[in-house]
Amino acid sequence: MREGAQVTPVDAGPRYEVFHTDCPARDVVDHVTSKWGIWVLISLRSNSLRFYELRDSIQGISEKMLAQTLRALVQDGLVWREVEPTTPPQVTYGLTEFGKDISEPLTDLFDRITEQLPPRTTE
Repeated sequence: MREGAQVTPVDAGPRYEVFHTDCPARDVVDHVTSKWGIWVLISLRSNSLRFYELRDSIQGISEKMLAQTLRALVQDGLVWREVEPTTPPQVTYGLTEFGKDISEPLTDLFDRITEQLPPRTTE
C-alpha cells in the first residue's frame, strides 16, 4: 500500500452513450461545433457582450443565425443571458463556467491554427 492520502475513485454515475443518436451530449457537441457556435464561444471568451456587439464581432453571421445559435447555447448551459428592462430591452450574453471550460480548448485550437498559418500577404 502506498503511503500518504488514500485515493478513492468517485463513482460519477452512468456515462453518456455519445455514439447513440439519442444521447443529449451529442446535441451539445453539435451546437458547440456548429458553423457559428464556435465563433460565439470564442467571441465571448474574454468578456460579456450585447447582442449587436456580438453580431458585429462575428463577420458574416445574420441576426437570425446569431439568435438561433445563442438560444441553443443558452439552453445547453454554455451561455448566460441577461435582459435589462429598458426601452428597447438590452440583452447581454456571457459564458457560464461550463461555457468557459468548453471554450478554452476551442480558443487554444484557434490560436494554434492562426500561429501556424503562413503570414498574410497584402495585394
